Amino acid sequence: MFDYAKAYTPDPKRYEEMTYKRCCRSGLKLPAVSLGLWHNFGDLTPMDHMKQMLFTAFDHGITHFDLANNYGPEPGQAERNAGQILHRYFAHHRDELVISTKAGFEMWEGPYGDWGSRKYLLASLDQSLERLGLDYVDIFYHHRPDPNTPLEETMGALTRAVRSGKALYVGLSNYDGPTLEKASAILNDLHCPFIICQNRYSIFDRTIEENGLKDAAARLGKGIITFSPLAQGLLTDRYLNGIPADSRISTDNRFLDQSALTDHRLEQIRALNQLAGERSQSLAEMALAWILRDDAVTSVLAGASKPQQILDNIGALKNTHFSSEELQRIDQISLG
Repeated sequence: MFDYAKAYTPDPKRYEEMTYKRCCRSGLKLPAVSLGLWHNFGDLTPMDHMKQMLFTAFDHGITHFDLANNYGPEPGQAERNAGQILHRYFAHHRDELVISTKAGFEMWEGPYGDWGSRKYLLASLDQSLERLGLDYVDIFYHHRPDPNTPLEETMGALTRAVRSGKALYVGLSNYDGPTLEKASAILNDLHCPFIICQNRYSIFDRTIEENGLKDAAARLGKGIITFSPLAQGLLTDRYLNGIPADSRISTDNRFLDQSALTDHRLEQIRALNQLAGERSQSLAEMALAWILRDDAVTSVLAGASKPQQILDNIGALKNTHFSSEELQRIDQISLG
């Protein structure tokens, strides 16, 4: 599977600066900051650049790389590219890595693409493993609930993935609290190692507080890993003085359009940036620290377009303490 002759040697001090947290009641620990390969690992990014981002992450203790079957562009390309890098450079370090992938969005044409069906999920996992060049993934997620498939069938397919040896643990992504409780009960009956929920969460997006997911996960003993912690770049200093030519809005507005940058949103960003400065943090560091301060959160899943951004994300760990006054001020700015 791996070509051991081409392995790279990571920094021997890589575990000294990273914090690792047990995924609630499971035996698995995740780094406080994980690397998401949603953007910037498709066919628009040079291979050498992707390699340097993975090296930078691992050299600084980020052991968890998160993917999905349709990450690209094109769909599947992020897994192919990550697989090539894993094969060539991480041969001796597979057991130090947590590799996760997901299935649960449209991936191919025809009548068998219902993203909760047993046929879709297990076929997608096989394809992901082939693209990654791996025998198994550490976490296999169902990416989102499927209204057209019974929950029992979806949870049964996740259980089959573990029993076949193709996944060690399973997770659920984009579920709400009530659906999570139903799914968890089924997985418990099937004795399936369901350990984690992956959901969007940021200072600007409190959905998991409103839909019951956060409370349900804590009550059920499941970890939470949050994505889009920087609100697709809004919770950074990128847009304080206009829209840069190399920003996401300018270069790839599939997930962040210029219409999101309203005058009101800019006022909020500037006020939050001022508070971050008072804390001797960048806005991005404060936004990540705000999530990491929460005991309910196992890890924050942050993407990057360059190695320095990975280092900046890790910098959030230097100060995750907030006074009650600071938390109230953040709420007043972002929710008021």
